[in-house]
Amino acid sequence: MLTIKCSACKSKIFKYKKIGKGRVLNCYKDRIEKDYSKHDGNKIKCKKCGKVIGMDKGTRIRMKQSAFTTSGFKD
Repeated sequence: MLTIKCSACKSKIFKYKKIGKGRVLNCYKDRIEKDYSKHDGNKIKCKKCGKVIGMDKGTRIRMKQSAFTTSGFKD
């Protein structure tokens, strides 16, 4: 389980169940346990500061690499 946080204000964005090794490039919606983000059209934003974290692409969210940090268990 990973906690994905905003890189600007450090507030929580997602609790995400990651499978496999490697970077978080996409977050699949069925693996998101808790969603703390704000959805503005197809943009996923931080609820606290409004920074764009990723783009909604249907079944997944394409993450913007410089916009978030991760913490928790990583494979």
